[in-house]
This record gives sequence, C-alpha cells and structure tokens, in this order.
Amino acid sequence: MKHYEYVAVHIGRFIGAKSESHREIIDEYAAKGYRYVGFIPTNMNDYGKIKDIDLVFEWDR
Repeated sequence: MKHYEYVAVHIGRFIGAKSESHREIIDEYAAKGYRYVGFIPTNMNDYGKIKDIDLVFEWDR
C-alpha cells in the first residue's frame, strides 16, 4: 500500500528559480527511502504567484 508524506515549503520573496532549499528536502527524503512525486500549491497571492507549496513524497509500507 502506498503512503504519502507532505512537507510544507514557503516560497519567500528572494526564493524563486535560483532557490535550492527544495533540493535539500528532496535529497533528505530520498535518503530515507521516499520517492518525490510532485508538489501542490497551497497558498497564492492575488496575482497568482505561488507563496507556499507542499512537496509530496511516497513510500511503500
């Protein structure tokens, strides 16, 4: 059976295309045996800019 873990990430003013914090999180979870499956925007401003996301990881139990 598949199980999922969600990790909240805030996209700050200076975090964007050059940000690498998400890579550290993905690498950390991969080392624990999780597989990265995608992200879900959880908060956007009035102009459609994503402010917060959940990184989604999967593992078999």
